[in-house]
Amino acid sequence: MNLKKRGFTKEFKLKVVHEVDAGKPAAQVAREHQLNPNTLAKWRKQYRQSQDRAFAGKGRAYTEEARVAELERMVGRLTMENDLLKKVLHKLNS
Repeated sequence: MNLKKRGFTKEFKLKVVHEVDAGKPAAQVAREHQLNPNTLAKWRKQYRQSQDRAFAGKGRAYTEEARVAELERMVGRLTMENDLLKKVLHKLNS
């Protein structure tokens, strides 16, 4: 028996979560969309924790590791910009 894991879009996950948040029973929503109730609970938790970043990437939750990586890239970029501006300022003052 070959079980293939289904993939869900961010839009689908948001639609399902909003149905429950609007008052529809979670068990009913899970049945209607052929979802495991635990999967639906996990999606709702992810959405509550980080609404604007929930379900980033290929349906994966926005993780702390992703946030750290994003901030490290930002620090690197800002460091390079600072170095460039210091060089330009130094040349202008000489």
